[in-house]
Amino acid sequence: MMRKLKNSELDRLSVDEYKEIIKTQITVVLDNIRSCNNTGSVFRTSDALLIEKVILCGITATPPNKDIHKTALDAEKSVPWEYFEETESAIMQLKEAGYKVFAVEQVENSIPLPDFTPEKDQKLALVFGNEVKGVQQSVVNICDGAIEIPQYGTKHSFNIAVSAGIVLWDIVYKLRNKAEV
Repeated sequence: MMRKLKNSELDRLSVDEYKEIIKTQITVVLDNIRSCNNTGSVFRTSDALLIEKVILCGITATPPNKDIHKTALDAEKSVPWEYFEETESAIMQLKEAGYKVFAVEQVENSIPLPDFTPEKDQKLALVFGNEVKGVQQSVVNICDGAIEIPQYGTKHSFNIAVSAGIVLWDIVYKLRNKAEV
C-alpha cells in the first residue's frame, strides 16, 4: 500500500530559500497570452523547475492579479518577472545579454523537442505564444530557432500552459542529466 505524502514531508523551499538558490539558466517569454490562468500555470511550472525568470509581453497580464494567483498559487511571488510592451524588445535584450532564443512553435525547419539538445552553459530563452495565433511571425523572425513538440492526433496544438510544462520539464531534465545523456 502507498501513503500519499503530506506537504510537510515534501521538503519544499521557502520563498526566501527559493530566491537564493541557483536557478536553471532559462527565461520564459510569454508573447501576448490572453488567459491569466495560463500565465499563472507558467509561473507555477517555472517555480517547480527553478526557471530564472518569466517575461510577460504585450497583452499578457502581470501580477498582482487574482486570476494569475488562482493557478500560480504564490509562484508569481517567488519567480522573478518583467514586463515588455513589445515581445521583440524583450528578445533583443535577451540576445544582447547572451541568450539563445527559441520560439516554441510549428515552423519550417523546427527542431523536434526530443532532438533538441541544450548546451550546458548556454543561457536559453523560450518563447511561448498566444492561445490562438501562437508566437508572432515578427518574433519568430528574430529567434535563433524553433522547437516543436511532436503531436500525433487530430489537433495540432497544445494549450500554452501544457506546452510550457512539456518543454520546460524536458529541457531542465536534459540539462540536469547531461552527464548521463
